[in-house]
Amino acid sequence: MIRKEALWSGFAMAPNYEAMSTLKNDVCVPLSNLAELISRTKELLDASPLICPIVAHAGDGNFHTIILFDPNNDEHRREAERLNHFMVSTALTMAGTCTGEHGVGTGKMKYLEKELGIEALMTMKRIKTALDPNNIMNPGKLIPPHVCF
Repeated sequence: MIRKEALWSGFAMAPNYEAMSTLKNDVCVPLSNLAELISRTKELLDASPLICPIVAHAGDGNFHTIILFDPNNDEHRREAERLNHFMVSTALTMAGTCTGEHGVGTGKMKYLEKELGIEALMTMKRIKTALDPNNIMNPGKLIPPHVCF
């Protein structure tokens, strides 16, 4: 299957569902850890009641899941969040990153402190303030709100 068509193929399996998709569910680890991360993630996804295909261009250590869930079902939404959290947390324990290519944004901002540490975030905040003193460039999109000085 062509990677770019995977989302639409998922919707064909569950037409009334929404997807917690590639923009939120990509992680990256060193290639030496990729097989283990995909295996552990697949075990969890297979045990879930949700439809969760894995899509990878794994040569760079990056892979994605498409977690399909009923947007009107709070239990589904919580399960989708749980699966995403497992993926990110596990990648971080394997010397990986919370995102391989799609950026942090508001969805993964909560993982930055664990991944980078508070000092790195404070440095990023200082650089952002120096370059954007009026905070008009993507306010609230990268630096977690609790990082201030």
